[in-house]
Amino acid sequence: MTAAPVFPTNQDLDPAGLRQAFGIFPTGVVAVAAEVDGELTGLAASSFTSVSLDPPLVSFSIANTSKTWPQLRRARHVGVTILADHHGPVARRLAGPVETRFEGLTLARTDLGAVTLRDGLAQFDTSIYREVEAGDHTIVLLRLHTVEHVDTSSPLVFHRSSFRSLLHPQA
Repeated sequence: MTAAPVFPTNQDLDPAGLRQAFGIFPTGVVAVAAEVDGELTGLAASSFTSVSLDPPLVSFSIANTSKTWPQLRRARHVGVTILADHHGPVARRLAGPVETRFEGLTLARTDLGAVTLRDGLAQFDTSIYREVEAGDHTIVLLRLHTVEHVDTSSPLVFHRSSFRSLLHPQA
């Protein structure tokens, strides 16, 4: 018989170790975007998840240090696009310099300002339902208004600090 594993106490948790442990679990990647005051603004998020069917809610988490979220959260509606496995460069661009985030992308805009990528796996028109402070991040709950999903290819995933495909090791 082997001894039970010894888990470190909370005092032994360090950010680098936590990031490494959290990175073991793959997550989907989405683009979150809107037009605010005539300007496109958006970001990539790898913490997207479904929350509720009634009311229809999804969520993502954003670092409290984000310089994009204060602008994006002013939008009446926010577009969310589930990225496909070929969107690795797009996800990196959405995390890069603001002025080049949308270069070369084919976008759709709603009358209420939600912006989505036309070639994503699914596109959602949402509005902010609630924000929940959670340590160094904020959990953003979004209410769904419309959904489109026609693409059946493989999603982009974030795993061990890299964008990947379910079918191929590196995206």
